[in-house]
Amino acid sequence: MPTQQPIVVGYDGSDGADAALRWALDDAARTNTAVVLVYAFEWRTVAGQIGLMPTAWPDDSAREEAHKLIAAALARAGKLRPEVTVSGTVVDGTAAGVLVDLSYQASLTVLGARGRSAFADLLVGSASVAVSAHAHCPVVVVRGEPATRGPVVVGFDGSDCAQLAVEFAFAQAALRGSELRLVHAWARPAPYWQLPEGDVREGLRAEQTELEQVLLGWRGSYPQVSSSVHVVTAPPSPALVDASDGAQLVVVGSRGQGGFRGLLLGSVSQQLLHYAHCPVAVVRERPARM
Repeated sequence: MPTQQPIVVGYDGSDGADAALRWALDDAARTNTAVVLVYAFEWRTVAGQIGLMPTAWPDDSAREEAHKLIAAALARAGKLRPEVTVSGTVVDGTAAGVLVDLSYQASLTVLGARGRSAFADLLVGSASVAVSAHAHCPVVVVRGEPATRGPVVVGFDGSDCAQLAVEFAFAQAALRGSELRLVHAWARPAPYWQLPEGDVREGLRAEQTELEQVLLGWRGSYPQVSSSVHVVTAPPSPALVDASDGAQLVVVGSRGQGGFRGLLLGSVSQQLLHYAHCPVAVVRERPARM
């Protein structure tokens, strides 16, 4: 029997959703976790005389098609991973709203990089920021073809969310039997305060030493995981995009500071979600339950 809260997959039948489903099934098999497929049945609206009104009332046939889509996905999932418990549901609401609400009861929320219908444009507009920034569990956006070998990469800036990202990354690396690479973007001084080259090297060494201490405790908890620190002077988004090449997963916190400040609030997040060469995991703190 599954031992924890399920993995929730935003599903709409697109190629991106199928990739997300495959990723979730593999992760569920490693963690003995159930998977729930969710189709968000969204009513399109226009402004009317008394406020927003549906452009068309969904008929029974449209809802039946949504259920058939989920049923077909469940059948494929059963063939791909018969050992994983998989269920599906159709829920009224917007994609972002439905997934954020369901994330309260999820161990992980998984999305494809591109969708259609209710999940269309999920990663090119506000919905992507909403799910990544407001979900109450880690969010994985599946893009590219996930490598079967290669490291788990985690972006680190010293913030609380970055610490949570490191914990998640170590757990994923342990499950996959892979190496963990911690990447830190070190900001060189402004040109008019430019340090001599020797001082730059000293600054990099100091950062390296400090970050090695960050990994020390986690190495004790995950002795089977080989881990390393990589301090780079490049801006954070290209540094992470480059590091994602050949990786199984790149992990970031939902809020940052320093080199990763605004990671999920502006252009840096969009670049990573659009250009990473592997799935991207966004980790935020789960609030205490009432």
